[in-house]
Amino acid sequence: MKAIIFGASGQDGFYLTQLLAQQDVSVIGVSRSGGFLNIDISDFGQVGDLVKKYRPDYIFHLAANSTTRHDAIFENHETIATGTLNILEAVKQYVPETKVFISGSGLQFENKGEPIKETDPFEARDAYSISRIQSVYAARYFRRLGLKVYVGYFFNHDSPRRTERHMAQKIASAAKRIAKGSEEKLVIGDLSVVKEWAFAGDVVKGIWLLVNQDVVTEANIGSGKGYSILDWVELCFGIAGKGYQQFVQTEEGFKAEYRQLVCNNHRLLSLGFQHEVSFEALAAMMMHE
Repeated sequence: MKAIIFGASGQDGFYLTQLLAQQDVSVIGVSRSGGFLNIDISDFGQVGDLVKKYRPDYIFHLAANSTTRHDAIFENHETIATGTLNILEAVKQYVPETKVFISGSGLQFENKGEPIKETDPFEARDAYSISRIQSVYAARYFRRLGLKVYVGYFFNHDSPRRTERHMAQKIASAAKRIAKGSEEKLVIGDLSVVKEWAFAGDVVKGIWLLVNQDVVTEANIGSGKGYSILDWVELCFGIAGKGYQQFVQTEEGFKAEYRQLVCNNHRLLSLGFQHEVSFEALAAMMMHE
């Protein structure tokens, strides 16, 4: 069996490639970096030629610039929304039996501070959400045409492969430097915000479980367990053997986008999903890497 992964250089692409190798699935990786095939996902001709050449059993669309910043609106439209259309149309034309996974985000839902369900309404709350919402509606349209298009909504998940632009790695890396003698100050917007801190290796197992269901569906892929940013700070600095109070500052005037971003993952649990790496184990993994 063969699979194409768009966004193969990211943490999810890395762990998914490892998982597929264990399942005897060969991977054709596509990314703008990391030595993978450099295919412009916003160009239908290039995507179509790739799909027609390899005729994969699976396609996973993980490519995105994971930021809600407005200045990334065109980049994310091309990568997420147009990329989804190109993949699905290529599959329709050349390999309609291929299973396709489209990644969504918990950020694209209306957030009332409760665990988010797959049936909750969408809300275009930022530039990133717009593209995510468009891609899901495209997935649903092509599903009506007979394609096997699965959607998995991601919530916060991390690993040692994260960069410091992501909160978990930003905190873990700072704690490690401070443990070695750094006197830096770590500035965080709001320590009380609650979100998930799942392990990316668990998340890709959820992806694989979802695309191997006979019933094509959409599901939240996450731990369903929320912890505050302060919880993560205390855990990382505790592992480092340092008190965080003299090193961590909150950003004056900062207003968080949400108070809580946690999923209701009952649908995935009903399919047999098991979240294996705990909050504490993830912190230890990232602190000792």
